[in-house]
Amino acid sequence: MQKILIVEDEKNISGLLKNILSEEMADYDIQIADDGLEGYKLIENEDFSLVISDIKMPKLSGTELLEKSLALKPDTAFIMISAHGDIHTAVDSIKKGAYDFIEKPIDLNRLITSVRNALDRNKLQQANQNLKKENSQLKKKVSKKYEMIGESEALKKIKNIINKVAVSEARVLITGPNGVGKELVAHSLHEKSNRSNQPIVEVNCAAIPSELIESELFGHTKGSFTGAVKDKSGKFEQANGGTLFLDEIGDMSLAAQAKVLRALQENKISPVGSDKEIKVDVRVITATNKNLQKEIEEGKFREDLYHRISVIEIHVPSLNERKEDISLLVEHFTKVIANEQGSPVKEFDAKAIKALEKLDWTGNIRELRNVVERLIILGENPVSEKDVENFVRK
Repeated sequence: MQKILIVEDEKNISGLLKNILSEEMADYDIQIADDGLEGYKLIENEDFSLVISDIKMPKLSGTELLEKSLALKPDTAFIMISAHGDIHTAVDSIKKGAYDFIEKPIDLNRLITSVRNALDRNKLQQANQNLKKENSQLKKKVSKKYEMIGESEALKKIKNIINKVAVSEARVLITGPNGVGKELVAHSLHEKSNRSNQPIVEVNCAAIPSELIESELFGHTKGSFTGAVKDKSGKFEQANGGTLFLDEIGDMSLAAQAKVLRALQENKISPVGSDKEIKVDVRVITATNKNLQKEIEEGKFREDLYHRISVIEIHVPSLNERKEDISLLVEHFTKVIANEQGSPVKEFDAKAIKALEKLDWTGNIRELRNVVERLIILGENPVSEKDVENFVRK
């Protein structure tokens, strides 16, 4: 049960207030303190949604109680009452954090209205704090999902660049072979940016048929092509205010590249089948496993688009180039997989780790994760060098 505290040295007034509030606020526990010091001791030990306090009291004045209590518990609402009220006293109380100031003799209707409003505000503030807490916890979960694991010099260099670049609006091109975790870099850039409270929208350009990529990116109007049964917003519009991650941009058609270039130049898009222009505010991060310089030479990628997207370029090395991270990656994957499967965490002995470090990881981190899962299922506990020899074919 939530609580209201009345701090008043005149017992006839505190008793009257308690009786009235008990009728009006039946869901609240109403308590009384006879002076400011007694009130402060109660506030130290208990949580009150609202404190109604006289200003002139022995031992500790109402103003002192207000300041000390809000320093200790800043979410507590205060309504100050006084027979010696004037504009200066009222303004001073509000400045110091009181919700309201009421003069004696007390207008009971006004007091009840003020009490209800203060409690409503308190509930809203509490709900807002809970929402922020849930959002923070959710963000931590998201951050954990896209955590970059390892202590190699190559990874430290990437993290250092991310920390420098994330807070800017510079466009970033992430390069590297398949399976190295380019999407982790993109998410890290977004989470450390000023856009982190807005969405990051991912598009795998290689997975979308060339005839649909423009519709996917820019949206379309009803009837603009066969199958367009209603208007649809594109990824640029969905990412407005946040980040758009174009993965495998090297697989995008030249026609779509031209439209992306225009969107980056003008910060405007036009849905397929529409002459309407939509203004967008998007930070674009791209990734590819291709050598775009070679693609440009072969006429498969626009040079002007390349220069637009590669203000900063981050290369993510293969796992073979950072094998010193394998032990930490194995430890990470064993915990993740155990959590997914609801099973105990299996250990990998030192010889098993050494055996894994000697292998050629053409599939990079993605392949390592699959191998770790296989060894957890088929191997002993701890997973041994013999398990690696038996269940990992290279």
